Order: sequence, then structure tokens, then C-alpha cells
Amino acid sequence: MAETGAPPLPPTPSARSPLFRAEHFVWLTARVLEQRLFAHDFLRGGADAVEAALDAYRNEDGGYGHALEPDLRGPVSQPLHTAHALRVLDSIGRLGGQRVERVCRYLTSVSTADGALPAIDPSQRGYPAAPFIPIVDDPPSDLLATAPVVGLLHRNDVWHAWLFRATDFCWQAVDSLQHSHPYEIEAAVTFLDFAPDRPRAEAAADRLGRLVRAQRLAVLDPDRPDACPVAPGYAPGEHHFPHDYARTPQSLARAWFTDDEMARSLDFLADEQQEDGGWPVRWRQWAPAPALEARSSVTIEALRTLRAHGRAIG
Repeated sequence: MAETGAPPLPPTPSARSPLFRAEHFVWLTARVLEQRLFAHDFLRGGADAVEAALDAYRNEDGGYGHALEPDLRGPVSQPLHTAHALRVLDSIGRLGGQRVERVCRYLTSVSTADGALPAIDPSQRGYPAAPFIPIVDDPPSDLLATAPVVGLLHRNDVWHAWLFRATDFCWQAVDSLQHSHPYEIEAAVTFLDFAPDRPRAEAAADRLGRLVRAQRLAVLDPDRPDACPVAPGYAPGEHHFPHDYARTPQSLARAWFTDDEMARSLDFLADEQQEDGGWPVRWRQWAPAPALEARSSVTIEALRTLRAHGRAIG
């Protein structure tokens, strides 16, 4: 029989393996975008299909909206949606070209006076949004919104005028952190993992790691989560664990934790898979649709993290 040149089919995950159970959950509940991301990451699906699904969320201004980030509903572009889009493009190796040029123009248009991003642009007002996301008329610069965008653009060797002041803002914000909360630390890690000044990034990460341990921002013993306080405004039980900061062994945050602490964290992550095959959303759930839409992204991220750290997923 003549060869067709088609790529070999992906191996079928073993029945009841984490991947098999997660695949059932994704096909049953996920949006088209997450279905195609799952297929790309674990079933040898194509990047074109993911990019086509992502285009449904893109607006004429170069940003992204339409509840791409599930806790913000409505059509308008928002920095958090755009950060989500950049994570998708990065994961499929498509963060570049004219698409990113348009994104950077959007980022420039919504930036604050110091060149950084606000968490929420006031155009969100009038559309449903999670009650824990404040909408104000003149929002301040926000490290949580800016750092992941800057980090991913540097990771992909994107250079645009917007990046210069935004990078300076991130350095100033990271260097001045004295008290923080887990999601802000996560954002800072994404910036530091890919910032071009590696010696400075390593020194800053070392300081943040000491801050995380001193302020008990990571649960080091999953059997004793109450040993760590929940940050103000977080949901009851909304803890962070070492794997939330060090999603890959190459992250600067990996040095913050011992091998035993990391192993316990990954054990906990693996055990969190629920009966329906998905992983739970830890943050506050305020409406059924956002909670369900977020679970597929959380599930894909859990599988990525386990695989990156060498855990068998099926």
C-alpha cells in the first residue's frame, strides 16, 4: 500500500488514565477553543484550528473580548482577555507577525499614563463581570495585568515601542513588592521567567521566593492548608501551591521549593482531578457559565503542569 504522508495517529490514552478522563470532560463541556487546544496539546491537533477558534474572540481594535476570559462577559476588548489570547498563541507557537503588531497597538491604546495596563478598562461597565473584579473610571496600572503580557512578548522575541515602558513598569513594580498576594506573584513569575535581563530576573526571583515563604503564600503541606492564610478577597480555601508558581521545572520559581515540597504539590494536583475528569476551579464562582468555561482551561493547565514535571498522565 502506498504511503499517504499523513502523520501517524496519536496513541489512544489508556482507559481511566488522567488524560483519558480529561478528554471525556473536555469533549463534553469545553468551548471550541479549549477543545482544539486540548487536541493540539495532547492529540497532535493542528495549530491552525486553534488559531481559527481564537479569531472568534478578536475585535477590530486588535484586542480580544467576548468572554475569552470567562469572568468578564460581553463583547468589549479588555487587557485580561488579550493576555489570555497571548497565552493561547504562545502555546501553539503563533505569537508573532501582524497579529501581534495589532495586539500591541491595542495595548498602547488602553495603557495608563505610565505605559502599563490596567486590570479592567472602564468599557466593561454595563456588561456582566465577576463581582470581585472592580470597574473604576480611571484604573491604575496593574502588575497582575501587565507582567504576563510583557513576559510572553519577551519570550517570543517581540519588540514593539509599547514594551519599553511596560517593561520598566514591571521592573519597578516587582522591585518594590513588599506585600503581595498569590495571583500577583504568579504574574511576576511570568515576567521574570522571560525578562531579557537574566541576572536581574534571577535576583528578583530569589527575593520574591523569600517573600512567598515568609508571607505563607504557598501551601507547602497539602494536608495542612489552614497553616496558610487565604488572601483578602479570595474565596474560602483559595490557596496556592508550589506548582501554581513553578508550572515547569525551568521556571525561576522552582528554586523556591524543595524536591519534597514540589512532589507533594504535584501529588495534590494529580489527586484533584474529579470524577467527571475535570479539575476544579478554586476561585470564587459567581455564575454557572463562567465556572464551567474556566474548568476546561484549568484542566488543560493541570495536565500541562503534570506533564512538564515528568508525571505520567496517560
